[in-house]
Amino acid sequence: MQKYAGKSVSKGTAAGKIRLYARKETAGPKRTVEDVQAELARFEEARREAEARIEGLYEKALKEAGEEQAMIFEVHRMMLEDADYLEAVRSLIREEKADAEYAVRTAGEQFARMFSELDNDYMKQRSADVLDVSRQVAGILAGGEEEASWDEPVILLALDLSPSETMQLDKDKILAFALCGGSANSHTAILARSLNIPALVQTQVELKEEYDGKQGAVDGFSGVLYVEPDEETLSELHEREERQKERRERLEQLKGLKNETRDGRRVEIYANIGSAEEVEKVLESDAGGIGLFRSEFLYLGREDYPTEEEQFEIYKEVLSRMGGKKVVIRTLDIGADKQADYFGLPREENPALGYRAIRICLTRRDVFTAQLRAIYRASAYGRAAVMFPMVISVEEVRKIKEIVEEVKKELSEEGKAVGEVELGIMVETPAAAIISDRLAEEVDFFSLGTNDLTQYTLAIDRQNQRLEEFFDAHHEAVLRLIELTVKNAHAAGIWAGICGDLAADESLTERFLEMGVDELSVAPSSVLSVREAVRNI
Repeated sequence: MQKYAGKSVSKGTAAGKIRLYARKETAGPKRTVEDVQAELARFEEARREAEARIEGLYEKALKEAGEEQAMIFEVHRMMLEDADYLEAVRSLIREEKADAEYAVRTAGEQFARMFSELDNDYMKQRSADVLDVSRQVAGILAGGEEEASWDEPVILLALDLSPSETMQLDKDKILAFALCGGSANSHTAILARSLNIPALVQTQVELKEEYDGKQGAVDGFSGVLYVEPDEETLSELHEREERQKERRERLEQLKGLKNETRDGRRVEIYANIGSAEEVEKVLESDAGGIGLFRSEFLYLGREDYPTEEEQFEIYKEVLSRMGGKKVVIRTLDIGADKQADYFGLPREENPALGYRAIRICLTRRDVFTAQLRAIYRASAYGRAAVMFPMVISVEEVRKIKEIVEEVKKELSEEGKAVGEVELGIMVETPAAAIISDRLAEEVDFFSLGTNDLTQYTLAIDRQNQRLEEFFDAHHEAVLRLIELTVKNAHAAGIWAGICGDLAADESLTERFLEMGVDELSVAPSSVLSVREAVRNI
């Protein structure tokens, strides 16, 4: 038996045959073409085919992994329409009479290098995306890529996997991933978690042909790949998997029960979503409501702004399907790592600290008003609440409330029905937490966005993989800001919840309840496990 350490990015265990996955290389010597126009046409045809494939991957990811992960492929599609990238490819074909394969590879490498050298970590991540897109187009030009397939479920051993390669695989034939490269925050790691496939990255193993076809096992709890595991190891992994299966069955028995500690402390457990399609998962999870509807996903992957009517229909559908359970809609949080070209946002040195979220809304009143009108019109069909991201001052809240009143007045004059809508803000900056006593006097609730709150408190870009070891979401400064915010909310008679990743961190559940947190909003898949944690306190 051989044992190789890795970094677990998706829990679970698996045992079965190991199969090596090697990317088909399309690299070849540069060829000089005689008919430049024919070569340009060949590139355009391959680009259109790549767009169609990416659209298919988007639909598959939407169905299997959810809206947020599917947006990876919307980014890829937009890259295939990027004027600078396309001109770089066409220029190489026209001016150097290069073959399309060479032009696509060279342009992709140039753009990837340019992105990787930028100080902006969001743009650094685009380096891998442009290489993935270029590889797909080059593969089509080279005669198409054969999709990897196996007769039985396997453990996939590879150097790395791109998002497109991950989604093209038949997940029913994948027991686990063991990658030599990658990181915990890579697109592939995130997709593996969304698909519930055990996965390791940075596995300390060589890609040897001799491993192909051998028996293997992956322990996604302790982060280990076994080659030819002995019976004792297999037995231990089987027992661990059985315990997980029993736990899943036990969690199912919690449906319909209260989110209540043994001594009677109650807390609401809601779910986070990014699209109307995810409502089904919320209902299946037995969540008490939706604590975060990320409305910015209505704006991404489009050529133009969604109309008021489009937004109204989506909000109406979600509120209606939730059957009277609360739905908290976050107004658009565009900017930073979520970009839409048609917004015409300026390129910034540090977009995480730049023109984003409520700052865009307060300076683009037409966009903000259209969204608010849609939300208030939809509020007649359910129990709606709206919250505003990246608020840092009382003055901002008062401006927001003025706009809200104008919208409500307009709708009333038009004879359009609206319901009662709670107004809240996201507390995701130290500034908002520190003045939360004053902010609490202006709103009906707080929702703590702990991902950004941690980033801004620790002065660490959460997109920067080099800083993973320094990024401590349990840092006492972060926890004290959460406690201060909850204390000030209750002093003003309003409720406070958490909708960031920490809400699902069961090692903190008891501390959050001690602080008095009223609501925890988590991924639908985490609702029952957090309920169990609460009931065990």
